[in-house]
Parts: sequence; structure tokens; C-alpha cells
Amino acid sequence: MATKTQIIPYQESSFPNFLSKLNSICDENKNNNLIVDLSEIDNLSLSDIKLFIDFSKEHQKLKKSFVIVAKNVDFNKIPVKLTVVPTLQEAKDSIEMEEIERDLGF
Repeated sequence: MATKTQIIPYQESSFPNFLSKLNSICDENKNNNLIVDLSEIDNLSLSDIKLFIDFSKEHQKLKKSFVIVAKNVDFNKIPVKLTVVPTLQEAKDSIEMEEIERDLGF
């Protein structure tokens, strides 16, 4: 049975509000892979992206994927602990690959 993937769009007036709501969203979706879609944010910084490391680590402990969609970032500077891709389709593809790896025991 395939695992469900939940897409979380950025729909807040401020980035701190979004982060505070993300805690409860992650708790509600412990059994789902998560895609956090930040592609609508034009001025997203590397330090903003790093704020998701703890969310990602917690979700990965549950053997689920946590992928961020972001544009206009230097992907070479993204911490290894995070999966950040430029499009929603690439996020879905990344989750599919991670699911296969988990199924194979990697």
C-alpha cells in the first residue's frame, strides 16, 4: 500500500506564523510524506530553509519523507539533512525514490 503524501502550501501572512503552524501540521501527518511548498516565497533565504532541519529529522525518524519546494535558492548550499527541490513534480519524484529505497532496506 502506497503511503499518502500531504502537500503543505505556504498560505500565511508571515514566515514565523507558518513555522508555528507547521508543528501541528507535522503532528497530524506523522504517517504521511510531507511536501512543504515554499515556491511562492520570492525572498526565501538559506537561513529560512535551515529552520526546517528539525522538522525534517523528526519526520525521517518516522521513516517518512520531508521535501521542501523552493525557488531562487542556491541548492549547493542546502544542508545534506534537507531535501530541497525547485518544483512540485521533483518533490513527488524524490518521495517516490525515497519510498523505493526504504522498501529495499536502504
